[in-house]
Amino acid sequence: MATRREERAARRADLSGAGPVLGERTPMRFPGVTGAFALFGEVLLVGLLVTAGGILLVTLPAALAAGIRHLRRYLNAEASHQRQYWRDYLKALPGGLVVGVIGFLLVLLLMFDIALANSGALPGGIVMAVVGWVLLAAVAVGLLAAAGAWTPEQGWRTAVSGVPAGLTADLTGALFLVATAVFVGVATWALVPLVIPALGCAALAVVAIPERPRRR
Repeated sequence: MATRREERAARRADLSGAGPVLGERTPMRFPGVTGAFALFGEVLLVGLLVTAGGILLVTLPAALAAGIRHLRRYLNAEASHQRQYWRDYLKALPGGLVVGVIGFLLVLLLMFDIALANSGALPGGIVMAVVGWVLLAAVAVGLLAAAGAWTPEQGWRTAVSGVPAGLTADLTGALFLVATAVFVGVATWALVPLVIPALGCAALAVVAIPERPRRR
């Protein structure tokens, strides 16, 4: 019995990267992923944490930044306790509130423009509505990119200022972020409780998109 326990412990240490390997193989890109179901559960947990932290909407940037860092630690087989999420959340909150208020006001303004364009009160309403939706997607993508770049050391100013260069350097990744933002919006519109797994999937996408294989 003791031998079997030791073998299981050795396999866990091998998979996580915390111990010696049991055989020669290519190192795992995400050593913390020990199974699809475990990853799915962690994504749901992150979605729940982000939803709880971002319930006031203006706190969503801080919640996303903390959730992305939590999921990144999990995927890299680092310590990823929930208390670390809340520590990151509190650190991200002061500057994140500024980003959240500005983003919230932009979203309100764009939604008003879209509603006005769809009312038929102005000429060229269709074009105005399309531009409004495009700008709304740009705000969402900027939020995801900035939250993914935030660190306690560099803060929000560096994270936000680096968004344009980061997106233009990886246009395909930017399109993936657009698809992620649309997915969150559609899932929430279809059924509000789906915002929990949708936000978890968004955090996973922000972590995984830069790590995807690319053609040289």
